[in-house]
Amino acid sequence: MKSAELFVERVILSARWILVIFYIGLGLALAAYAGSYVVKLLKVIKGVLTYDEADMILAMLSLIDAALVASLVLMVMISSYENFVSRFDESKTDLNWLGKLDSGSLKVKVASAIVAISSIHLLQIFLNASQYDNGKIMWMTIMHMAFVVSAVSLGLLERISAKK
Repeated sequence: MKSAELFVERVILSARWILVIFYIGLGLALAAYAGSYVVKLLKVIKGVLTYDEADMILAMLSLIDAALVASLVLMVMISSYENFVSRFDESKTDLNWLGKLDSGSLKVKVASAIVAISSIHLLQIFLNASQYDNGKIMWMTIMHMAFVVSAVSLGLLERISAKK
């Protein structure tokens, strides 16, 4: 019976390596997103002399939004691999900050990044308010507030659990 238990435990522990497929996929998606970012950046550079102030602000917000999304994907990839699959060899890499990203703090950081991304989208909508009806603006604001409340709740829960 003990050998069957050890076998099941080994299978379960080995299954964590399946997650690597997801992290590689996220890495490939990040590379594709970097390509789309370069296209956006070239478009901004090309139009820098013709954009009015509002268009330039919207273009910059779009670039900031893309950087936040890319950072979010990278943060999830690295910290999830570190937490669920295998530790990085710190003697070969300078990733000493990784130990600070446990699953609880990762959730808070992801929620905070989502709030930041949502804030940028909401600001873009407010800057183009004439293109949106009031109902859509209201629902986008409500959704943003839901993200804010969720992030604050996760932060509070993380703080409470850290005290225990």
